[in-house]
Amino acid sequence: MKSKISILKVILILGLLFAGIIAFRVYWGFSDWSRLKDELINQSTSPNGTYTINAYLSNGGATVSYAVLGELVFNKENKRSKKIYWQYREENAKIEWIDDNTVIINNVQLKLPNETYDYRSGIK
Repeated sequence: MKSKISILKVILILGLLFAGIIAFRVYWGFSDWSRLKDELINQSTSPNGTYTINAYLSNGGATVSYAVLGELVFNKENKRSKKIYWQYREENAKIEWIDDNTVIINNVQLKLPNETYDYRSGIK
């Protein structure tokens, strides 16, 4: 009886370890922008200095096209930066401010700080 419990514990621990490794790989592959931000190509601050947008060019390698990533930095609040823009098959970032809370990045208008753009799903 004790050997069955020990075997079940080992199987459970190995299963949890395997699930943890898979979860980390999924996070790393799809959500960890720190590995995608290759080169800062543009930076722009809102008219009142509330936000700064950093635009990065991401080179996915020989088989993947370039992408532009936009990061929103909160200048007047102690918050972590936020991913707000991701466009695939693009190499430049034109950033225009309409007002302190509205920005246009490569013809995509966003209301900050809540709206984001991802080429796969549009504006959210």
